[in-house]
Amino acid sequence: MSRYTGPSWKISRRLGYSISGTGKEIAKRNYAPGQHGQSQGKLKEYGTQQREKQRVRFIYGMSEKQFRKTFDEAARQDGMTGPNFMKLLERRLDNVVYRLGLASTRAQARQLVNHGHVLVNGKKVDIPSYRLNAGQTISLTEKAKGFAVVKAAREAVISLPEYVSFDETTFTGTLVRIPERDEFLTDINDQLIVEFYSR
Repeated sequence: MSRYTGPSWKISRRLGYSISGTGKEIAKRNYAPGQHGQSQGKLKEYGTQQREKQRVRFIYGMSEKQFRKTFDEAARQDGMTGPNFMKLLERRLDNVVYRLGLASTRAQARQLVNHGHVLVNGKKVDIPSYRLNAGQTISLTEKAKGFAVVKAAREAVISLPEYVSFDETTFTGTLVRIPERDEFLTDINDQLIVEFYSR
């Protein structure tokens, strides 16, 4: 199954979670779309696990195959699979571009990367799933620095997570360290995803 490219607001309403992070999608209609959206019954254990998995998958904009591959990689690492998995997702290039405030959404960040506007340690990287290591720097091409969407995203930044930093003078961001699990998406229960894939 390929990556979903349909209406994101519909997905947010169905999952009961703002996948863009803005909250706008469910602010007006906090129920699933469709004729029976307001009369859906309570989810069983499997449904709860699947919904949590889908939330994370859509947040990071990944296909099911890519998502499962990352999970399997996390399962092979030392430590707890859930936190390891979430840390791997958080280190994706498109996500770090979003965290640095160079894009207002992850989808916008993914487009910047896909179109070759993002540099990692001074070299162009056009793979959104590229995994960053601590200490690597992220910058934009000279052309991209002048984009209206980039300027608007930077102006909207209130604060950055502690695991990234941004230098306004050089317009360069850095992944300072690998994030801790309690520093991002704290309302997501990664244990439910582990249970879903452990069935």
